[in-house]
Amino acid sequence: MTTSLDTADTGLRIPDEPDRGRMYAEVGARLRETMKDKGVDALVLLNNGNVVYATGASWPFLDAGLSHVERPVAVVLADDEHPHLFLPFREGSAFDTEVPADHVHPPLYLEFDEGVEEFGRILSGLITPGAVVAVDELTGAMRRAHDRLFATPPQDAGPVVSTAKLVKTPDQIACVRRACRITEEAVVDVQRSLAPGVRQIDLSGQFVRRAFELGATTNMLEAIWQVMPSTRAEGMWTTHGDLALPLLTTERELSAGDVLWTDVSISYGGYCSDFGRTWVVGEDLTDRQHDQFFKWREILDAVLKVTRAGATSGDLARAAIAANGGVKPWLPHFYLGHGIGTNAAEMPMIGTDLGEEFDDNFVFPAGMLLVLEPVVWEDGTGGYRSEEIIVVTEDGYTQLTDYPYDPYGVGR
Repeated sequence: MTTSLDTADTGLRIPDEPDRGRMYAEVGARLRETMKDKGVDALVLLNNGNVVYATGASWPFLDAGLSHVERPVAVVLADDEHPHLFLPFREGSAFDTEVPADHVHPPLYLEFDEGVEEFGRILSGLITPGAVVAVDELTGAMRRAHDRLFATPPQDAGPVVSTAKLVKTPDQIACVRRACRITEEAVVDVQRSLAPGVRQIDLSGQFVRRAFELGATTNMLEAIWQVMPSTRAEGMWTTHGDLALPLLTTERELSAGDVLWTDVSISYGGYCSDFGRTWVVGEDLTDRQHDQFFKWREILDAVLKVTRAGATSGDLARAAIAANGGVKPWLPHFYLGHGIGTNAAEMPMIGTDLGEEFDDNFVFPAGMLLVLEPVVWEDGTGGYRSEEIIVVTEDGYTQLTDYPYDPYGVGR
C-alpha cells in the first residue's frame, strides 16, 4: 500500500491544457503592474527564465544556456502591452510566442562591445530620457559601456521580477503540472530498472529519452541519482561538516542496498518540474529505514498543516523543526522549501542563512507554488528525502505531485 498527500477541495480550478494566449496576457499585465508599483519604466532582461516569463517564448536551454553567447533578450516597457523580444533564431515550435511580429527582433550579442553599442542605439529608440531602467544581469561588455548604455545607473530588476513571478496564473500552474506529469511518467521505468550493476548515467539516459518522448521542452539539470553514505564519516566532506548534495552523476555502478536520493527537473513550455524521491537498490528496507520515512511524513504533514495564504516561511520552518524534535530537518546548505516556475528554484527559499527575520517577513499569497523537501537523517541508514509540489490557497493547499513513495511505507 502506498500513501499520498491528503488535500481538501480548495476550489482551485486548473485547466487541463494551458491557454498560452491567456497566460501571456495575464502574466504581462501582472509584470507591468508590478513595474509601476516599483516605479520602474523599463526592464532589460537577460536571464533566460526571466525572458521566458516575460515573453512566453520557450527557450530550450534555460539554465543550461546562461553562459551561451546566443541567448534571448527582452525589453519590457511599462506602457507597452507587448515586450520586445530579441531572438537568436526563430526556427521551430519551441519559439512559438504571442509576442507580435513587430516586437520580435534579430539577436543581440551583449558579450561583445559591438553588440552592446548596437543595443545602446536600440534602447535609445525605445526608452525615453529620464526613464527608470532595471536590469537583471550585466555582461562584461555592458559594464564597460555602462555610462553610454544607460543615462542613469540602472536598478536591480530582481525585486520587480521576483514579486511578479510569485503568484501563478491557472495556466502557469497547468504548465508546471504538465511538467510534473511528464517527469513522473518518465521516472516510472527508471525506478523499475534499478538493479545492481546499473550505472547512474544509464538512469539519466533512460530518463531524458523518455521525458522528451513525452513532450519535455528542456532537461533542466543533470539528473541526480546520488548514492547516500551510511554515515557522515563515509560521505563527501563539506564546509558545513554535513552531507554533500547534490553530487554529479557518474559511471558508478549501483550496488545492492544503495540508498539513492533522486533529483530531476524538466520544463514544459518554459515551466519546470522538480522531482525527488528516495529509492533503494535490490534489497528490502530495514525497519529503521521505514521509520525514517514515517518521520519524514510526520514532518511534511506538520508543515502542510500550517500552509495557507497569510502564513509565513517562518511558520513552516518552525513547524518542521518542532516535528523533528527541535532539529532542522534539512541540510544546512539547502532549505526546507522553495518556489518554482520558469526556474526550478525561485523565491521564497525557506530556512536559508538569510535568517529567521527574513522568513517571518515573507508572507505567502494565494496562488504561490511551493516545493517542500524536508530531510531525515540518521547515521547507518542513508537517510530519507522526497519532494512535493503544492499550490498555496486561501484555505490551505492543493497538491500537484502524487508519485508513490515505494519502497518506503509499503507493507507497514
